[in-house]
Amino acid sequence: MVKTDLHTHTVYSDGKDAPEQMVLSAINKGVKVYGISDHSYTPFDTSYCMTPDRYAEYFSVLTELKEKYKDKIDLRRGIELDYYSCKPDITFDYIIGSVHYVKAGSEYIPVDFSPDALTAGVDRYFGGDIYAFIEEYYRTEADVVGKTGCDIIGHFDLVTKFNERGDLFDESDPRYINAYRAAADRLIKTGKPFEINFGAIPRGCRTTPYPSAEILAYLKSKKAPLVLSSDGHKKEDICFGFDSPVI
Repeated sequence: MVKTDLHTHTVYSDGKDAPEQMVLSAINKGVKVYGISDHSYTPFDTSYCMTPDRYAEYFSVLTELKEKYKDKIDLRRGIELDYYSCKPDITFDYIIGSVHYVKAGSEYIPVDFSPDALTAGVDRYFGGDIYAFIEEYYRTEADVVGKTGCDIIGHFDLVTKFNERGDLFDESDPRYINAYRAAADRLIKTGKPFEINFGAIPRGCRTTPYPSAEILAYLKSKKAPLVLSSDGHKKEDICFGFDSPVI
């Protein structure tokens, strides 16, 4: 199997290292196909993403690195496109489609910023019904391929980021199971691969990857295509978790 990692971030969005540092680390780790996929612009939250005026520079830098290291690695120029982003004018080599927000009226509730931000949004816009929030998240997730035209489905159950111990909701609740299965069934029909995403582990947010073991088993039972992703935000995290026994 060709060693591949297509979900990583650099200083162009919320990563810690420059693109060339990431490429050199990937080469040193024996990666054969490597992708950088910085975050697309979300105008209502600019804390973590590129602005559109940097897209051309970002693409140009990656193109230069692709040529410079072409004898050592196959560098792919990607972007992680949020559901509520506008599609860039630039044609990237691939798109990771992700849902980082649940929209309620004109407000965008962040799914993965903090437990407090999530619960505050649930209380204010969903009457404290966490499962109503989750159902809206998975309704949005179900359309992520249609909306973004993505090649890879990013961290399918990101809504569980702060719930590894069951502090926010019960992942065995029928409303939760029905919501994720309905979304998964719709996405499976697209033929696009789901990530097994290890990004939250080195950042200390989780001890297990996305999706959960239960969801992963469901995806496997449906013969959904899967792809490993580190979601690395620094050079040391490239291919993190790829030797994990949970796969």
